[in-house]
Amino acid sequence: MIKTKINKKVLVSLSFIFSSQVSLLHAEEAPFAIAIHGGAGAIQQSKMTPSLRKAYESKLIEAVSAGYQLLAQGKSSQQAIIAAIQIMEASPLFNAGKGAVYTFDGKHELDASIMNGKTLNAGAVSGVTTVKSPIALAEKIMEESVHVMLSGEGAEQFAKNKGLPLVDNSYFNTEHRYKALLKAKKKLIEKEQELKDFQAAHQSLPIQYKVGTVGAVALDKAGNLTAGTSTGGMTAKRFGRIGDAPIIGAGTYANNDSCAVSATGHGEYFIRYHVAADICARVQYQKIPLAKAADIVVNQVLVEAGGSGGVIAIDAKGNITMPFNSEGMYRASMSSIGPSFVGIFHHE
Repeated sequence: MIKTKINKKVLVSLSFIFSSQVSLLHAEEAPFAIAIHGGAGAIQQSKMTPSLRKAYESKLIEAVSAGYQLLAQGKSSQQAIIAAIQIMEASPLFNAGKGAVYTFDGKHELDASIMNGKTLNAGAVSGVTTVKSPIALAEKIMEESVHVMLSGEGAEQFAKNKGLPLVDNSYFNTEHRYKALLKAKKKLIEKEQELKDFQAAHQSLPIQYKVGTVGAVALDKAGNLTAGTSTGGMTAKRFGRIGDAPIIGAGTYANNDSCAVSATGHGEYFIRYHVAADICARVQYQKIPLAKAADIVVNQVLVEAGGSGGVIAIDAKGNITMPFNSEGMYRASMSSIGPSFVGIFHHE
C-alpha cells in the first residue's frame, strides 16, 4: 500500500478553496421567499392576551414554514402558497375555511383566488358553501377550467366533478364567529330601523365586522411568483355579497415582471382602487421599489379614500413588504436572503 503525505498548509489551502466555492455557489443560488397574512383590521391590541397571541403566532409560523420548506426543496411558488393557505383555512383562528364568518342568514359563503406570475393564468371562486378548501378549488379552476371565476352552485358542481373534498356548511361553524354575528345583527337591526336602509346600516358597523382574510405570496428558485387569497367574507353580509379576495387585480395579483400581492381589509375599497394590480403596475411601469409602491397605495391612496387594511407583497428579487393602515395585521415571512419574521401590530 502506498501512503501519501499531504502537507498541512496544502490541506488548509484546499479546504479554504473548497469552502469558498461552496460559499460562492450558495451566494449565486436563486433567492426564494414567502410571506403570508391572516387578515387585517379585526385586531384590537387591548384585547390580545398572551395566550391568544401565542396561538396566532404559532399558526402563522406553521403556515409560513410549510410553504418555505417546499420552496427550499425546489418546489414551485404555487405549491408553497397553497400549502400555507390551507393550514390557515383549517384553523378556526382565521376568517377563511374553518373559521369563516357567518352571513346575515347564519350560513357561510367562501371566496378565494390564485394567480400565477409566469403564465398570468388565474383561478377564482366565490360564494361556495360546501367546499372544504376554497383555495384548492381556485387552483383547480385555474388549471383545469377554461374560465377564471366560478361561483355558487356551479363552482360546487365543478369541485365535485374534480373530486375535491366537500363538507356540510356546519363544518365552518365556530362559537366566537357566531357570537360576532349575533352582535353584528343586533347593531344592524337597530340602525336599519333608525336609518330605514340596510346598506347605510351596514356602513355603520365597526371595521372588525367587515374584514378578515388569509393569503400568501411567494417567489421560487425558478424565479416565478404566485399570489393567493382566501376568505369567509364580511360578518352579516347579505344578497350574495362578494369582496375583493376572489377578484383578480383587487385582492390578488401576480406578474413575474413586477410582483405578487395578496390583500386584506375592507374589500369594497380594494375593489374600487384595484389595489393589488395598482401596486404591481407602479413597480413595473414607474420602476419604483416594491416597498414604496405598496406604501403609496396602502397608506396614501386607501387612507385618503377611507379604506382600511393591508397587503403582503414580494417582487422578483425576493424583496418583501407588508404594509397596513389598520391597528394590526397577522403576518409572517421567511426568505433565503433575509431574516424570518412574525408579527401582528405596528413596530414589530
